[in-house]
Amino acid sequence: MNRLRRYGPGAAVVALPLGLALAGPFLAGEAPARAASFTLGEGYRLGTDFVGRDVVHQVLLGGRPVVLVALAATLLAYLVALPVGLACALTHRRWLEELLMRPLDVLLAVPSLLMMLLVAAVFPPGATGLVLLVAFVSVPDAARIVRAAAAGAAAGPAVEALRMQGESWWRLAVGHVGRSIARTLAADAGIRLTGVLYLVATAAFLGIGVAPDASDWAVMVDRNRTGLLLQPWAVVVPALLIIALTMGSNLLVDAAMQNRTPLRKGRRP
Repeated sequence: MNRLRRYGPGAAVVALPLGLALAGPFLAGEAPARAASFTLGEGYRLGTDFVGRDVVHQVLLGGRPVVLVALAATLLAYLVALPVGLACALTHRRWLEELLMRPLDVLLAVPSLLMMLLVAAVFPPGATGLVLLVAFVSVPDAARIVRAAAAGAAAGPAVEALRMQGESWWRLAVGHVGRSIARTLAADAGIRLTGVLYLVATAAFLGIGVAPDASDWAVMVDRNRTGLLLQPWAVVVPALLIIALTMGSNLLVDAAMQNRTPLRKGRRP
């Protein structure tokens, strides 16, 4: 019952968008015939989009790219940011910290949109290029958060004791410091997933890595906003699904971290 109360709200919120993302392409079937742009009714339950396609069909197809790109880009960003941030927090060599962090500080000073435009020509078009692009833009901020979160634990007496015992760098970084900052990183990952979804939508708006008529929730929100007053469902439905996906993911992360937090004396579970 406690687990249901803890995980239930997040699971309920994320179930629909995640279910559509996973099962939607199998349920979509053949695409209905196109009609006039931004049409309501006439056999289309949620109307048509900016090029006359059935919105229901596009919603069923558009979740998987958003989920896969967002998760892959977030994971890739942390795969780079974690070792960089932990190395800077644990090292006693000032030159190594400067070497690792200063280039990231320069990238962090450049606005994300400008950075995306500058590096878009380097990465190949398509989903893979979009994952690399979004991860590249996300790494500097993620690395600084990892370093800031790990700095306190790395300077503590426990780490010094482990150093004196001859423990390996991996045991220090992963076994002690990594575990001590797990809650902070989990909270940041939930927020970063929201930011990644924003960057994916921005890339679609700029025509980077995503076709302008792609079956993608983020693309749907952008491309159909011109007909919002005529046919709102083409924008409202994918926007609500993206919001539910991000909110549900954050609630589940918070619940998981709450479960890992030891109860204080006198506190009821």
